[in-house]
This record gives sequence, C-alpha cells and structure tokens, in this order.
Amino acid sequence: IEMADRANGNIIQLEDGWNNEIKKRAIDKLEQTLDNGFDTAFEPKEYIRIYTTCYDMCTQRSPYNWSRDLYQRHGETIEQYLQNTVLPALNDKSGQGGTILLNELKHRWTNHQIMNKWLKKFFTYLDRYYVKHHSLPTLEQAGLRHFKDVVYENVKEQATGAIISLINEERDGEIIEKSLVKSIVELYENMGLGGASLESYTNDLEQPLLDATRAYYARKREDWIAKDSTPDYLIKVEKALAEEKARVTEYLNPASEPKIRRVVEDEILQKVQMNLLEKEGSGCRVLLANDKSEDLQRMFHLFSRLDNGLQPMASIVESFITSMGNACVEKRQAKLDGGEKEKNDDPEFVKSLIDLHEKYLGVIRETFSGHHLFQKALKNSFEVVVNQDVGQYSNAELMSTFCDRVLKSGGEKLNDSEVEESLDRIVQLFSFLTDKDLFADIYRNQLAKRLLNQRSSSDDAEKLMIAKLKVQCGTQFTSKMEGMLNDLAVGNDQKSEFDARMEQHDTKLSFSVQVLTTGFWPTYKTPEVSLPANMTKCLEIFTEWHDAKHQKRKLSWVHSLGNATVKSIFGKKSYDLQVTTLQAVVLNTFNDGKTFDFNELKKILNLNDITLKPLMHSLSCGKYKVITKTPANNKINSTDSFTANAKFSSNMRKIRIPMASLDPSHNKNRVEEDRSWAIEAAIVRIMKARKTLKHQELIAEVLSQLSFFRPQPRDIKKRIEALIDRDYLERSAENSDMYNYLA
Repeated sequence: IEMADRANGNIIQLEDGWNNEIKKRAIDKLEQTLDNGFDTAFEPKEYIRIYTTCYDMCTQRSPYNWSRDLYQRHGETIEQYLQNTVLPALNDKSGQGGTILLNELKHRWTNHQIMNKWLKKFFTYLDRYYVKHHSLPTLEQAGLRHFKDVVYENVKEQATGAIISLINEERDGEIIEKSLVKSIVELYENMGLGGASLESYTNDLEQPLLDATRAYYARKREDWIAKDSTPDYLIKVEKALAEEKARVTEYLNPASEPKIRRVVEDEILQKVQMNLLEKEGSGCRVLLANDKSEDLQRMFHLFSRLDNGLQPMASIVESFITSMGNACVEKRQAKLDGGEKEKNDDPEFVKSLIDLHEKYLGVIRETFSGHHLFQKALKNSFEVVVNQDVGQYSNAELMSTFCDRVLKSGGEKLNDSEVEESLDRIVQLFSFLTDKDLFADIYRNQLAKRLLNQRSSSDDAEKLMIAKLKVQCGTQFTSKMEGMLNDLAVGNDQKSEFDARMEQHDTKLSFSVQVLTTGFWPTYKTPEVSLPANMTKCLEIFTEWHDAKHQKRKLSWVHSLGNATVKSIFGKKSYDLQVTTLQAVVLNTFNDGKTFDFNELKKILNLNDITLKPLMHSLSCGKYKVITKTPANNKINSTDSFTANAKFSSNMRKIRIPMASLDPSHNKNRVEEDRSWAIEAAIVRIMKARKTLKHQELIAEVLSQLSFFRPQPRDIKKRIEALIDRDYLERSAENSDMYNYLA
C-alpha cells in the first residue's frame, strides 16, 4: 500500500514515517525483545517494509528528504536506550562483585551489537549515500561511539579492576571463567571504534594489567627468593612464564604477550639474577660442580631472555672451569713437590686436561646450546690453564710427548679409532697453547725419532696428526713435518735401486741409507767417528752412486741417527744386539777380548767426551752390560777402563740396547732465534704497508699477526731497535714515539 502511495506521489512526513513505521515496527520491537532476553529476528516481510520506508524517506526530493534527520535520530535512539536502560542495569550490578558486573557488561555489549546490526540493516541506504557523501561516521561506528561515550567510559575502571582480580585469582591457582574475560577483552578492543586501533585496550586494560602484574610478581619474588633454592626458584619462573604466555593466548590480545613477558622477566629474573647465580648451596658454581645439566639448561634458557643476561653466567662458568683446570695443575705440582722424579712424560696430567676439556665442551654444546659466550669462556679458561707450566718441562713438551706415546709402537695400546679420538682431543688442547712454535719444534724432533728408528705405529696416524695440525695452524706450521714424511717415501723408492748396486760388491754387511733433506729435519750432532774399513767401504759405494745420480747435492753423514744389528758371541751363546751405529763401532773395537781405557778409546774412535761418555754408559752401565767397566759403578770417568763382558748372558737372543740421545728434545736457543726472525718479519711487513706508525700501534699489530707464540712487548721493542740499527726503520725526527719505514 505504502509503495503504491509513493508511486502515486504521496510524500512521507518525518514524524509520520518515524513514529508510525520505523519506531513502532522496528525500534520498539527491537528494544522489547532485547530487554526480554529473546533472540531478536525480523521476518523478511517486516524487514523489507521497514527498509523501504527508510529508503523512501531518504530519496524524496527536498525539502522532504529526511536523510539528515534519520541519521540524527538513529544516534539518539541508541544513546537514549543506553542511558535509560543499559547504564542503570550496570550501575545496579557494580556493587555485587566483579564477576556479576562483567557478566552484565557482557550481556549488554552483546545486546548492543545486535541492536547496532539491525539498525544498520534498516538504515543501509544512509550508509551507502548520505554518510559517504557527507564524510560522516558509518552507522556501525556511530553506534560504537555512543556505547563508548555512554557506557564504556562509566564502567571501564570497575571492569578493568574486575578483570585484573580474576587474572590474579587464576595466577594463584583458582579456576575462572575465561570465556567471560575473553568477551570483555574483545569489548576493549572494539572501543578502538572498529578500526585496527588498540588505543582503548592498551590504555584502559593493558597498562593497568602490566602494573598489577609487576606488583604481583614483585611479591612472589620476595617470597620465592627467601625460601627456595635456585633450581626450585627457576622452575617456578619457568612455570610462571609459560602460564602468562598461555593466558595471553586464551583471552588477551596477542600484542600484550611481549609486554607482559618483559615485566615478568624483569621482576622475577633481572632483579635477582646475581642472587640466583651466586646463591650459596645452589648457585651456578654448585650446579656445575654437581653436573646438574637439567637445572643449568633451565638457567641458561631463562637468562638468555634478558638483555646481556648470559654474560654474568658465562663469567661464572669461565671462573669455575679455570679453577678445575688449576686443580689439575696443582695436583701435578704436589706430585713434584712430593719428590716424584720429573720427566717430560706425564700422561696422567695431560689426560686430566683432555678429560676436563672434553667434559665441559660437551656441557657447552648440549647444556648451553653452543652459545658463543660460553665457547669463549671455555677458550679463556683453558688458555689460562694450558699455558701454566709447572716444573722443568713445559706443557708444550708434555703434550708433544703425549702425542709421541699415542703414535709410537709400544706406547699406548689403542686401536685406530681410539688413536684418532686421542689425536682429536690433544689437538683441541693444543689450540689453546700460546707457545705453538715450541710444541712444533719438540714434536718435529720426536717425529724424526719415530720415523728414523721405525718406531711409528702407523704412517696413516702420523699423516692424520699432521693434517689436524695443518687445519689448526696452516701450511707453514706443518710444511717441514710433511717434508719429513715425503723424504721417507722417496727414500723407499730409491732403496731397491741402491740394493741392486750393493749386490755387485762383497762388503759382508747388509747396508742401507736414508737420505734426509737438511731443511726439513732437526739439526743433529755429526761426530766424525772413525769407522771400520767395511763400513767405510759401504759409505764410499753409496756416495759414488748418489753423486752420479744427484750431482748438485752434498751428502753429510749423521752417524748418531744410524742403527745396526751386531751379531755377538758371549761364551757359547750368540746374540743379535740391536744398537745405534755409534754403539756398533764401539763394540767392534772390543773384538778379541781387548781392553782399553777411556782416553785410548777417544783416540781410536776420534770421539770427544760429550759423545763417548753416554755411549760407554749405555754399554757398560745399562740393563745389558755387554762391556765390563773398571771400576764398577754407574758413572763414566776418564780414568775408567773397559773390556768385553765374557760372562754376559741373557735369556733373549735379540737384545735392544738403548742409548741416551745426543741431541736435546728441542733447542731453546733455536726457538728463540726463530721467534726473533718472525717478529722482525712481522714488523717489516706492517711498516712496509703502513709506512708510518706509532709505537703502541705497531706492537698491537705485531701481536695480532703472530699466531704461533705471544712475545712480550719488551721482546718486540728489542727487535724494533735491531731493525733501526740495520736501517729498516727510523724514529721520526718530530716524534720519538713514531716510526718511519725506510725502503
């Protein structure tokens, strides 16, 4: 009927259309059903009728276009309902407890959303044209604004207090109605007026909640720290953080999670961090001492949440590992102080350091997730321990000798995998050593002995160790060692060719030669011993063959490294004596039962006291006394006389007679000399690149370049002075602290 009237040109007056159609058929019914608690629904015909009336009233020509009036009355309708119905209902509940108020607020908010939805549907045409053309808030936004102004601003403080009370109850273990809190949180979020803004939520709920959270956990912190051990305290912290995260997931806005987390971490971790780490009986050192990996892991994960939270913990770990390493060093010192004979071989001490490093390397990898601060702590602590020498022999020599035990036959009884594992561990320990060049010098001497005396248990193991050192220190560090192995490989290839040449000569000796490259091998003493004629003949044959093959090479015989098997007869028994070349020459002198005094032997053999005394000591004072000394004691004097021991007897046919080395394990003077060259080379490289440099800057750069040892600043200063004397550098005429490079 109305649509027909509209078509016939009938005008709908404002009051008539509002009172008789919109208010009567839509708004009154909507308010009535909301108040009665029924789910409001309009039949399609009812909805179309109301919508059409609104449409007609908004599309009539001026002055009968009622768009502005309807927009205004839409707002007034909502505001009146909120003022007259909703706000009084909430005020009635405000004194009856937080949950009752929140339930009422939830109910009224749900009703408001229903009202807003239907009014938006009825006045859709306003949203499409009038609102858009006049840049007004949409009907939905207007409805939210009215709710915020009339209801929200009046109840937000009480509602926030009620929510915080419920959250604190849940923190204390009580069960709360989470869906209720979630609904009210959504209300706070919507009070940003429909957009992405969380201003109302942030200011009116989140900030008070953060303040309350801080106060709550401050109380808990004081309670926990007073009565709980560090592990128990951290278990509670871990639980609290997990619960707060779950709380945000269940009913708070996700944006609150990092803020709440920071507050909790600050209150129950940051403010008592050192108390927890150093707590007597349960702090970090105690947990490390008792191998409490689970508690340490929890401590690591919790303190990693804090800014710079791991540094104090890493410092304690470094101090603890250093103290454990110092205990190993002190144990060695106590053994020496107790009168134990000092040797360059202390596998127990080296193994204790290896085991200590292996243990705490595992702790750092597994418990502390390999974090760089803890790796640095391990490195720093072992650099202190490993470079703390005790007694006559340096740790570099003890470590090299440990390698010697692993790699030589008759040393440690290990299979291939155990050898590789041992080498891995010792190289890890070696990486902390400051005097790497000293280790290299000693290791090279011991490697030479193993190779030349055929005492190496495995060529593959030797190559493996050198490869590991090469990875650790570079090609320069291992080039000589690799050259030593290469010499032996080349020597084996040439041996068969020379053996064929020897068969053409009847020397009555089985003779072989190992050619070594001077630059690769350690420097050895070369006593000019007077050899028997048959030995001399063999040397001449080899020299002739070698010179023809390698015309530009010069041979130098090192008899102190040679070895021989001497067939000897004592009484009715014959023996094979495994001795050095020098020992063999001495034994040959005593054929036919001859007797010589010390000075006679010196002349016959052309040897000095330093060489002859250890020779005669090995043959007359050792386990196997094949030479009899007069007088009979364990010291060789220039007045002693010697003869073959006719009464010598042994159950073994093959007898190895060891002899003290004529060469030290390393030459300290040569090491110092090499260091001087390395320092000077570094200074020249730096100054050539920089041209001009201050004294302290030059020293700092030299120290950064030298990786195989760490010189004292005074040593660097001496080398600078030496270079100035040799006109490589000069002091600046304007500044005595400045050096100039002279090309």
